[in-house]
Amino acid sequence: MKILMTGSGGTVGNILKQGLNEHEITDFDLPKHDILDYSQLLHTLPGHDAVIHLAWATKHDNWLTERFEPKNLQGAFNVLEAAQQAGVKRVIIASSVHADDFVNHGQDDLLDPYTLPVPDSPYGAAKCMVEALGRYYASAKSLEIICIRFGGVNSNDAPPDSPPSERHVWLSQRDCVALVEASLIAEKIPNNYTIVYGVGNNIDRQHSLENSLGWQPQDGTTE
Repeated sequence: MKILMTGSGGTVGNILKQGLNEHEITDFDLPKHDILDYSQLLHTLPGHDAVIHLAWATKHDNWLTERFEPKNLQGAFNVLEAAQQAGVKRVIIASSVHADDFVNHGQDDLLDPYTLPVPDSPYGAAKCMVEALGRYYASAKSLEIICIRFGGVNSNDAPPDSPPSERHVWLSQRDCVALVEASLIAEKIPNNYTIVYGVGNNIDRQHSLENSLGWQPQDGTTE
């Protein structure tokens, strides 16, 4: 399978490039490539089977900064529109567990990805906006959209020591790769759209692991 990966030089991108080595991956990342350059995207995408959209200006727009970067939304729009114009069938979008205020969930039932989200930050709200944009392209343009609300994937491949909430959403590199692989090879995406929580089977987990992809994490925190 031929895949274009935006943000391929980041932590998750490098993990996926190593783990998805049976696929042909086209790097699309700064400084050589820019998702804000629509014509560049449209020129590069034909012939690809799928897009993995990871690119995000996280230096200024993350769950801790309380800042909002409109270019991230423009970039997501460019990726979806170019994919549709180029005839690419499937787009996997990196969303985030911060689409939900999981730290203050405080309920016995697990968070459901299809319940109206209450984001915990402007960053989380922006991820919800990208999910909604993906839903539009799934419905109106028949793109197959998979939104993965990634938890904590890190280069050390180990649960962080703190804060405790980040241990609850840790995702191992092995499970990260397996989730994206399942997203790529799934024969059909129900109604062209799905959301899945990308978290490990962690102690005190707040998130439902039910999904239509047949993926289940193998790793998780125990304390």
